[in-house]
Amino acid sequence: MESPLTQQTRPETFKPKVVQLYENLFHISEDTEEPSEGFWRELFLLPPDRGQLNSILDKLSPDETLHLQAQTQQLFTRAIREAASGTSPADSYALETLTVFLACILKKKYTNPSSDVITVLAGLDDVDQVISNFVAVLDGIIRNGSNFDLRTKAIKAAIAMTSGAYKTSLVSYFTHRDLFPSLMKFVQDSDTPLQVFDPFLLLGLLANYNKFEFQNPYQLRLDDFVNESSIQKIVQGVGISCAALRNGYVAVQDDAPEGWTLISTLIYFGLGVLAPTKRDKASPPNAEEAKEMFAALPAQQAAILLATYDFTSANKLFGYHLISQAPEKDTEESPFASFLSLTSYLLHHAYRSPRVAHYVNLNLITLRILSEDSTLCKHLCSDEHKRKIRLCRQRQPYLPLATGDRVLATVIFDVMIDTISHNLRRRLDVNIYSHSIAILLRLLTYLSMNKIRLSYHWSELWRTLLSLMRFLTTYVSDLSTNPNITTLTTTLVDLVAFCVSAGDTFLPDPSSYDDLFYKLVETGPIITRFRDVYALKPTSSKPTDSKDVHVAAVETLISVSTHFYTLLFNPDQGEAANPDGEGVAPIPAHQKKNLGPREVHRIIKQGYDTLSIEPPEGLSAWTRWRETDAKTELKQAARCAVDDARQLVV
Repeated sequence: MESPLTQQTRPETFKPKVVQLYENLFHISEDTEEPSEGFWRELFLLPPDRGQLNSILDKLSPDETLHLQAQTQQLFTRAIREAASGTSPADSYALETLTVFLACILKKKYTNPSSDVITVLAGLDDVDQVISNFVAVLDGIIRNGSNFDLRTKAIKAAIAMTSGAYKTSLVSYFTHRDLFPSLMKFVQDSDTPLQVFDPFLLLGLLANYNKFEFQNPYQLRLDDFVNESSIQKIVQGVGISCAALRNGYVAVQDDAPEGWTLISTLIYFGLGVLAPTKRDKASPPNAEEAKEMFAALPAQQAAILLATYDFTSANKLFGYHLISQAPEKDTEESPFASFLSLTSYLLHHAYRSPRVAHYVNLNLITLRILSEDSTLCKHLCSDEHKRKIRLCRQRQPYLPLATGDRVLATVIFDVMIDTISHNLRRRLDVNIYSHSIAILLRLLTYLSMNKIRLSYHWSELWRTLLSLMRFLTTYVSDLSTNPNITTLTTTLVDLVAFCVSAGDTFLPDPSSYDDLFYKLVETGPIITRFRDVYALKPTSSKPTDSKDVHVAAVETLISVSTHFYTLLFNPDQGEAANPDGEGVAPIPAHQKKNLGPREVHRIIKQGYDTLSIEPPEGLSAWTRWRETDAKTELKQAARCAVDDARQLVV
């Protein structure tokens, strides 16, 4: 007897049931039936296929998505209900589905972003109830979810909504209901530093939402937060994130000095795939391949640098722990060592894209804030918190290799020198240079005020500052139209003049001071041209004129240069300047060869006795960092972090 069963043709590939449900739900048809209760139960009992859901939603145009608003609204409200049910695994699957759904739906370019997104998610009539309920459900799960995995998925869903709807009014629902206590409870309950990443990232996004337009409650929370154990966990998480991001650069080009190894944090954030294998070491990427790989860095996890800046700006206790926290037992670097190391690598590659430049600016502002606080600056300049820090050596010129533990301020000096040396372009990023000079000025004024003398390759700093002056003079036609160039040029002359007038209070030996004066002699003609092209000539006799300080600073440099030029190369002319009466003439080549280092040192030492300068008052005065002065800069950085956060949760 023949079997009543018939054999069907075996399909080439099997389609998971959940994918079929996705296709049925988002199938565009005029006679689409409303999904049944059984459909929804089945959908949330099956493990979600994130890749397929992402692919199906990505194929929908904004207009097609609006056409499917009935289905999208039902999916959103039903997923919220399942997430709040407390029934496993439906609650976990619902949160995953929500995360992918929101990330894909919200990134589409709608004609009317706010109203269209509201239509797709809830409809104008129900938006308040639906979105408020969504935020409340996430808040409850983040605070009291049954396990850490579920709580983490709730945070990721919040990141998907916040980053996707950042340009709409929907994020305001997260400011109406304060998630800060729940996020900090999550941090406090965390077992590993890696678990801190997601809540801290979300906190950074929320704290930056329209913060220049209204009083953001998360900013106030950051300012008042004093739970040291939670702060220490966050700082540790920041350190591990920075080390992992730095190691992404190292994986492309291993520039490790002798004695350094690629630490285990390379595996974090999926960067383990970049770890060089034996084959990679034998055949490193060529120049074009390396260029493409560097252009994709840093990884999207760099978005955490936004929250790091905000916490540092708002909370001095966070800044203290960021600087002072020691390395964990199973790591080689302290959190701040990893932060400085990443900053070094970012700054070496800042010219590659606006995205890198935005993150560079965030880290430079963070360092600027730390250096402006006398209590924190004390830790930066003392032996108490010496650290071994790996700095980027992927591009020449290289600074002298310093091994062993170093005073943090000297490491920051190196980072600033590399910043200036490796980003010189006709289309100069003036913000980066202004921050770098400002950081140097703040650290040096602190050293001078407290008579702290640090061993350092000071000649590299003098060479770099005067090279920058030369560059600014040479390319004045390209730079003069930049609205921020005046800040850079005036701060630069103030810094060099301050070193001239107060170097004896922080330099460790006379030779470092002598070298500064000799380099001023070499740069004399450039300083004069710099003064002329940037209009730093006297224009007012009023002592209250702020420009007079900068004019006096550059005149001081020219005076010192002229004085020592005369002693070194025209000893018979006494105090005479060059024939034109404008600064000093170029040093004759034959005369340069005739003077050895000892002779130069002796002449300059004698020149101190006849040097008569009156450094202008106000060289050591600087204005504290104010966010309102950099709205555009910070908004651009926040948008960059938002874009990266959105990509992280897909």
